[in-house]
Amino acid sequence: MTLSFDLDPAITPELHDGLCRLWADVSNAGGAVGFVPPVTADDIRPELVKHLAAMAEDRTRLLVGRDGDGRVAATVFFTFNTHRLMRHWCWLYTVMVHPSHHGKGYGRELMAAAEDAARGMDGIDGIRLTCRGGLGLERFYGACGYKEVGRVPGAIKVADDDFRDDITMWLPIN
Repeated sequence: MTLSFDLDPAITPELHDGLCRLWADVSNAGGAVGFVPPVTADDIRPELVKHLAAMAEDRTRLLVGRDGDGRVAATVFFTFNTHRLMRHWCWLYTVMVHPSHHGKGYGRELMAAAEDAARGMDGIDGIRLTCRGGLGLERFYGACGYKEVGRVPGAIKVADDDFRDDITMWLPIN
């Protein structure tokens, strides 16, 4: 079974709750999406509201993947640069696949759908993302065609004695 993707879906209460649940479930499974477990959907909600506000201002777009039951199973946010010399590429943020779907190829499907969506965005020639070191994420993104272009050692503090590299990945799409 594959995911069905929707770019710029209407933000309904059901989708809002699904996004919060996905984000909390991914975080609590150890996913590197801006939080350290344990978190609840209520912990996530203020950060999601920031993303939704950026969407309302046309600074961010959302790609949602739904499983065969119609549940939110994967997401990625596209954020656009405002600097005039960097408007030709976008950022990917909050790349998530629900833990119950790991190992099914949904992560690759999500990244391929994100690349396809970016190709359809006027003036976008590349995608940039960052990931947390120590989890092998750079290998996953590398297998999806991204190249590591930068690394800041110890830039991410996940605990008092646990610092991780902040890794920058790049995918040209021109």
